[in-house]
Amino acid sequence: MSAIVWTAAVSLAAWLWLLLFQGFFWRTDVRLPPERDPAHWPSVGVVVPARDEAEVLPASLPSLLAQDYPGHAEVFLVDDGSSDGTGELARELARRAGGLPLTVSSPGEPPAGWTGKLWAVRHGIGLARARGPEYLLLTDADIAHEPDSLRRLVAAAHAGGFDVVSQMARLRVESLCERLVVPAFVYFFAQLYPFRRIGRRGSRTAAAAGGCVLLRAETAERARIPDAIRHAVIDDVALARAVKGGGGHIWLGLADRVDSVRPYPRLHDLWRMVSRSAYAQLRHNPLVLLGTVLGLALVYLVPPVAVVVGLATGGTATALLGGCAWLVMAGTYIPMLRYYRQPLWLAPLLPFTAFLYLLMTVDSAVQHYPGRGAAWKGRTYARPDAVVGEER
Repeated sequence: MSAIVWTAAVSLAAWLWLLLFQGFFWRTDVRLPPERDPAHWPSVGVVVPARDEAEVLPASLPSLLAQDYPGHAEVFLVDDGSSDGTGELARELARRAGGLPLTVSSPGEPPAGWTGKLWAVRHGIGLARARGPEYLLLTDADIAHEPDSLRRLVAAAHAGGFDVVSQMARLRVESLCERLVVPAFVYFFAQLYPFRRIGRRGSRTAAAAGGCVLLRAETAERARIPDAIRHAVIDDVALARAVKGGGGHIWLGLADRVDSVRPYPRLHDLWRMVSRSAYAQLRHNPLVLLGTVLGLALVYLVPPVAVVVGLATGGTATALLGGCAWLVMAGTYIPMLRYYRQPLWLAPLLPFTAFLYLLMTVDSAVQHYPGRGAAWKGRTYARPDAVVGEER
């Protein structure tokens, strides 16, 4: 058998393994776990870090203020050095909308060693703790919540005894680039961190979605959140690992009533979103980068190449093996496309999208090595990401 036949066979074997033994990552039925109303609704502090978010706040902040929550809840928006009037706009939106109490504060510039939004999160948690909440909801400024979102999160955490309940917000999918890239982003994330494994006690897989994280206040204090993960660029995964590493019970699933309103109209916008943290996910390790590139090529690029080569050269076995692998790949992608209400003809294009992600990952490494370190919202950090916790 020729090398191309063997390679196509290995690719098909990899897809059969992913289909059956990678936590059924391709299924999209991991939604908010069963809920049970507590006898006493605990108090909640909602922390919203915001840096230059005036564009999205009108579509997100009123939804938080309008939460129909039976217990006491307050919103703490941390204006993290914005230059677009984010803090003033938040106050104005609160005056118009009413609802939950809103406190707007600013922490000043972060000291050395703090990356991304974590310094703002620390400041917001400090403000919330002064009220003695039992839970903290960490949510991004671009996330819109249905009125019952907070109630359902707390009821699910109470019923399941979870220390963390996190929902991956449904991202915006309107432009052509968003249709091509966004569902695949969530699909790849679920492939790396199968949701079913995250919620299983004893499993080492840990992840969260930073846009919507309900966290027990005592758990956050015990795990030293966010101080223990202050260097993390991928802060949501680091938070989940810190909690689970300390014996906490966590859950992550797809959201039905929590949405991101942030637009990514151009490929450049999506490219920046992915490349900002892709190399950090690989722990800035060149060997892991090489393995990732080769793995992506074998799993996602070999099937269509094998089909084309087989058809061009009359290699029936090559075309058949490649076609079967491509079919399994597209089949596992269909549930995610349905979740995002996208046309199914996008499924066979997954190899092209994977190639884009491969280039984004390489670009992330290229950006890292001139010594610029991690970057977020116009800030650059000399120290690279140091993700805490255990490996999957």
